Order: sequence, then C-alpha cells, then structure tokens
Amino acid sequence: MKNQEVSAIFRGIAELLEIKGDNPFRIRAYLRAAETIEGLEKDIQDYAAGERLEEIPGIGVDLANKIKEIIATGKCKYYEELKKLVPDTVVSMLEIPSVGPKTANLFFKELKIRSVDELKNAAKSGRLLTLPGIKQKTIENILKGIELLKKGKERMDLLTATTVAEVIVLELRRLRDVQIISAAGSLRRMKERVRDIDILAATKNPKKVSDAFINLPHVKRVLACGETKSSILTKDDVQVDLRVIDPKSYGAALVYFTGSKNHNIALRSRAIKMGCKINEYGVFNKKGLCLASKTEEEVYRSLRLDLIEPEMREDTGEIEAASKHILPKLIEIKDILGDLHAHTSYSDGKDTVEAMSQAAASLGYDYICLTDHSVSLKVANGLDTARLKKKRHELESVNKKLKNFRILFGSEVEIDSDGYIDYKNDILSGFDVVIAAIHSGFKQSRKQLTKRIVRACQNKHVHIIAHPTGKLWPTREPYDVDFKEIFKVARETNTALEINAHPYRLDLSDTASRLAKENKVPLAINTDSHATSHLAYMKFGVGLARRAWLEKDDVLNTLELDALLKAIKK
Repeated sequence: MKNQEVSAIFRGIAELLEIKGDNPFRIRAYLRAAETIEGLEKDIQDYAAGERLEEIPGIGVDLANKIKEIIATGKCKYYEELKKLVPDTVVSMLEIPSVGPKTANLFFKELKIRSVDELKNAAKSGRLLTLPGIKQKTIENILKGIELLKKGKERMDLLTATTVAEVIVLELRRLRDVQIISAAGSLRRMKERVRDIDILAATKNPKKVSDAFINLPHVKRVLACGETKSSILTKDDVQVDLRVIDPKSYGAALVYFTGSKNHNIALRSRAIKMGCKINEYGVFNKKGLCLASKTEEEVYRSLRLDLIEPEMREDTGEIEAASKHILPKLIEIKDILGDLHAHTSYSDGKDTVEAMSQAAASLGYDYICLTDHSVSLKVANGLDTARLKKKRHELESVNKKLKNFRILFGSEVEIDSDGYIDYKNDILSGFDVVIAAIHSGFKQSRKQLTKRIVRACQNKHVHIIAHPTGKLWPTREPYDVDFKEIFKVARETNTALEINAHPYRLDLSDTASRLAKENKVPLAINTDSHATSHLAYMKFGVGLARRAWLEKDDVLNTLELDALLKAIKK
C-alpha cells in the first residue's frame, strides 16, 4: 500500500507551506487529504487504477495528479521544489517542542536561522529578543526544548523501544509471508539505551512485507522504502528499520544485525584465521561454499564456538569463553521467584497491598516484599510507626487469604548524609527485608557518598542497598562511588546490591554488576514498582543481569522463600 507514503508527502508539503506563510486554506487542504488517505481501508493505488481518486473526500484534480505521480515515481515534483526553497534543517526546527511553523518561519526570514544549532546559538546570544513576540521565557522554553530533542534523538529507554518493537513485530508476524521475525540491534542485546529499532524478517516475498511495514497505522513518515530495507518514523518519533532476508540466510543475518560492531569484528577476525569469510549471508569457505547460514547456532558452530547469547555480544571475552566451552548459563526470567522492592499506596505507590500481591502471584512468583518508604522521606509519604503497624496488620490479613504465596514485610529506609538509617533497631528487626537507599545529597564527594553506603552495609539490619548509584534517566547521572571499597564491605557484611529493573534506572550498570559477581557480592534484581503494571519491568533487570554474565545462583531472589530468608541473615 502507498497510503502512508502519499500521506507523508502531503504532510511534508503542508509543513513547508506553513513555514513559507502560504494560504492557510491550501495548507489545510493538504493536511485533510493526508488524514483522509491515512484512514483509507483500501490501497490508494486501487483508486488510482480505477480512476476513482476524486471520489475520495477532499481530493480534487490537482491532488489526484500528485497522487498518481507519487505512485508512479515515488516522488512529487512540487514537494521537491518546495524543499529547495525551505532547507530541511529549517523543517527540523519543528521537532523542537516549543517551536511551530510560524515561529520557525520568523527565525528563518528575519534572522536567516537555518538549523537547530543556529537557533540554539541565537537563543543564547540574545538575538531572538529582537524579534516581535519573543520574550525571555520563550527563549528558555526553546533551549529546554532543544535539550529534550537532543536527548530524545540520541537514545530512548528500553521500555519505549520494547513497546514499539513488540507492536510492530506482532503486526508483521500476522502476515503469512513472514516466516520468522525478531528485533535485532542494541534492543536485542538489551542495551540500557537504544538509538533506533532494528527488525529482521525472513520472507520469500520481500516487497509485500516491506509495503505492509511502511503502511502500518503507527507510521508518521516513511524515511526509506526498498525491497530489502525500509525505514519509518513512528507517530512517537521513533525510527524503526526493517530488513527483509531470505529464510536460508536468517541466522547469519540475525548474528550480523544484532551486533555489536566489536563482536562482529572479532567474529570476522576468527573466520579469517580459519580460512573462512562471514557476513550477513552466511559463513563461507575459500571456495565460496556456504558452511552455515540458516540458524545462529550453526553459524557459531561453524566457527567452532558455542552459541553466544545476544546480551553477551560485546567483545568482552565471550568469544574466548565460547571457544573453550565455558560460557555461563545465563539467568532467565523464569528463574525469578519474587520481587524484593515494591511500593504500595501506603507511601508513594498507586496500588494497595492486596492488588500488588495478587499481581505478583499472577506472574508466578512465590513472594513479594512490600518496601514502602521510611519516615524521613516526607515527599514520598514515608511511614511513621503508627502507619507501619497499620500496614503490617493489613499485610497479615491479606497473607491469610493467599495460597502458595507470601507477602514479606519490608521497608526502603533512608540513608542520611552521614550513612545512618531511619528507624530504631527494635523497629528494623521486625522487618523481613530492609532495603537502604540514598534519595538526597547526590552532590556530595565520592568519599562521602561511598562512606554513606559503606556505613549502611555495616548496619546489621540492612539486607540490600537499592539503586546504588542513584541514576535516573534522563535527568540524573550516576553519582561517583568507590566500588572497590563498597564491594569489599558488602561481601564482608553479606549485604546485597540491587539491580534496579526500572527502565529509567537500570542501576547497577552491567559493568558494575559483572564486577560485583567477580567480587562475590550478592545481588538482587528488583523492579522498584510503584504500580502493579511496573512488576513487568523485571525483564529489563534480567536483561541487564544477562549482559553482566550473571547466572541463577548469583541472584538472591531466585531462591525459594525459606532459603532466601536464611541467605540474607548476617
């Protein structure tokens, strides 16, 4: 279907006309036509073939001729001429949240500003204040918008990327022509941040699959369209690239397009030493005979390697381990038996004790620890002793209703600026699990922050340190701590460090988690849920753990309940 392609061009024409200050009725005509074409159930090519384009509401002779031109050539001469008058870089300014077509036109005409970078410089230098209607607050909003645009373009979080990819993969999988389909690239490797989404589909009918892809209802703009590669921008401004592959080469292509770049380079180097060649089509000997291509397992086997899981493909020792058959058996989501960090409506959570416990049980867990904030964190409605008693009473009541499931009584207690924690020892001793966390004083020195965490580890009632570096994407970078010292004390005191699975945290990092494992520090993967829906974030934490080469035995909450409670004792 060409519907999305035609619609995207008409929207582009409307944008350019608006920047030029053209007739508003003309602009609206193109926008209405774009919306109408997007909503058509039939392929617009069918209308064109039957000379019925003018039957479509809002399509007259002029627009009908442009549609025919786009169908025939993939381009529109009028659109190409407009783009010469208004540079693409000016159009890119429309992506800034606080900049509309009229404002972009004003900047272009009056100050000859032709790009986002030029606009940023003009805003900082004060040149924009010379324009009518532009005030200091406007400039502040523009600069904030530019920073948001920059961050959004550079990377997206795993939740956003996964959600978009799952929807598109699900829709394309419904096509009979699609034999196998998977996300690839950094998303498949579960990188913390993803630039764009790569999807790989095996098919014998590449054109049909590519056409279906560019005409999905989520498409805002078609960036490229071909039989082997197509690229779209979704309505949420996420770039998605689709590559269609012959089924016989799918395994080799999946290895190649999953990456990482360094992993692929290392594979090529190994292949060359073996007198072979590896690319997206397969592994070939000197005579050009294909040795392997259909599955990833046979591709690795042809290089005398065990199958390397996608999350490990970063050229950090995985190829040597695969050649020696000593790859770890990575942790899987099915190994997780419970979540040890979750909040309820008693503090800053959305859902009740019963709702959170039922949601956890529905995931197949054996237990959940409800760790509402302690009294010092007023902003999160931290619990005083009276509300703690009320919560415990409710928790015990709900526990009586549940079968083969247990709610643990816990707390996320504050680590103050000196490393001391909330609640007295008699209260702390009553919790099943105590998680300690820093929520303030992030600008302290490396030495001070390390001291706070070390002192919390040394408290005999603390079992886990939550989100150990305090990072919160995209607003807060991780604070600097001495992991060597923290690992030493955590190991000595049997204090676990948390891998926080929330997609805006993912803290510890994969690198730090792997070092923690090497230093024999216990780890726990938790979601830090503030609603029942957040419990599903566990998959992101497990993905990070797999990137860190963690196995089931490295993670506390893979243990059965009695074994868990025994393991956290100091």
